[in-house]
Amino acid sequence: MRKADIVNRITDKTGLEKVDVMVVVEAFCKEIKESMAEGHNVYLRGFGSFVVKTRKKKIGRIIKKNIAIEIPEQKIPSFKPAKLFLNRVKDGKKSKSGL
Repeated sequence: MRKADIVNRITDKTGLEKVDVMVVVEAFCKEIKESMAEGHNVYLRGFGSFVVKTRKKKIGRIIKKNIAIEIPEQKIPSFKPAKLFLNRVKDGKKSKSGL
């Protein structure tokens, strides 16, 4: 499912204009990206958590040249689904509210 599909489904279920729904979806995504770029986690109860994880620095190798290089510490985005969300995906059940 693409972003356009999500917008279409929300438009069908709510009766709102497509343009308005697209603005909200874009703003939602932008806020999550900006918050995580600043190092903050985003928690959505019943859905999941967008978490910034830190990978420790490590030693890597360039095999062709037989050289060891240091890979610096990196921050990466991660998503951890809520238990309710995870169970619904595992069971393949639709939500009661229909949204």
